[in-house]
Amino acid sequence: MPGPSQLILGEFCRTLDERYRLSIPNELGDALTAESLDCILAKERPGCLSLWSAPLWQARLDEGVELIQQKMRAGRLEGRLGDVQRLGRLLSTRHKAVQLAGRGRLLVPEGFREFLAVKPGGELVVVGAAVCIEIWQPQAWVDYLAARMPRFGRLFDRLSQ
Repeated sequence: MPGPSQLILGEFCRTLDERYRLSIPNELGDALTAESLDCILAKERPGCLSLWSAPLWQARLDEGVELIQQKMRAGRLEGRLGDVQRLGRLLSTRHKAVQLAGRGRLLVPEGFREFLAVKPGGELVVVGAAVCIEIWQPQAWVDYLAARMPRFGRLFDRLSQ
């Protein structure tokens, strides 16, 4: 699976404008779009969207969908129709193709705005998440950090060994 040539890192405060546009910092946007200007915006968790390079996202999605289809053809998902339907519903509404406009502006589409739970003029936190960019509602970001920062050292050690 292709990956970014460098880790996408950084944390920036931004404001959502009256047209639901968000300025992605150059430091993050340039790294994300180094290979393609096409991006995918995805719903991650309430209060958080992620922005991916379209080729990387598509490779991940294609791998997963192919594996699921193989399991279906082999009969390994018998009795799990509800799970397959739930996956289909979430896949249908989870992501959308987008592009960064001039000056790295991202238009947050309808359906994604409600998931992010920020009104025009509201603050957002834009975070480099190594392989993608995340856009957080500020309180959701603080809650996420509070729950996970105590385990940062162990995570870093595990991934860097």
